[in-house]
Amino acid sequence: GLRNLYHLISDSNLKYFKRVPRIPKSELLELREGLIIGSACEAGELFQAILDGKSEDELLRIASFYDYLEIMPVGNSEYLIEDENSFVKSEDDIRDINRKIVDLGIEFNKPVCATGDVHFLNPEDSIYRAVIQAGSGFKDFDRQPPLYLKTTDEMLKEFEYLGSEKAYEVVVKNTNMIADMCEKISPIRPDKCPPVIENSDETLRQICINKAH
Repeated sequence: GLRNLYHLISDSNLKYFKRVPRIPKSELLELREGLIIGSACEAGELFQAILDGKSEDELLRIASFYDYLEIMPVGNSEYLIEDENSFVKSEDDIRDINRKIVDLGIEFNKPVCATGDVHFLNPEDSIYRAVIQAGSGFKDFDRQPPLYLKTTDEMLKEFEYLGSEKAYEVVVKNTNMIADMCEKISPIRPDKCPPVIENSDETLRQICINKAH
């Protein structure tokens, strides 16, 4: 999994880069072993398919690809309300999309996880993201969604419209289940790997002394 992840990240930055790093689905399929793949945020394939009014069969086909499905707090997708090309006209429409994803999870027996799409730690830290986006030419950089790290209680309250039992499942139970599926590994070797050269310490010391003389 770690090797495949490195391979995908390298290719996304070196071979398929176009303004941002990209990974073709064909490559992801080829190097999927050892990886756990979620359906991502409102920019993800599944959410976008619902927005585009894709057929039920198409939604099922898309959902079947992922190991778990993700739903986000309403505030993360509020910008869609002002998008003239979107059918989203209220917060309830966003909640309905999340309910649809939950239903797909039930139909496919796939865990649905409430994730925060966190970009910064505290609400006031949004200023740093605004600065970066302004420098990248974003027009709406000064309207930051609440992408801060929410507490468990905040997330439970956010998804209470699903019912207390389902909210607990997506916020606590399923997220911990996915976390437990992740093996604890180190991205680099935990031990140092210097070359072993016989008498190297004494040889180096003698070279230095001779040079000093």
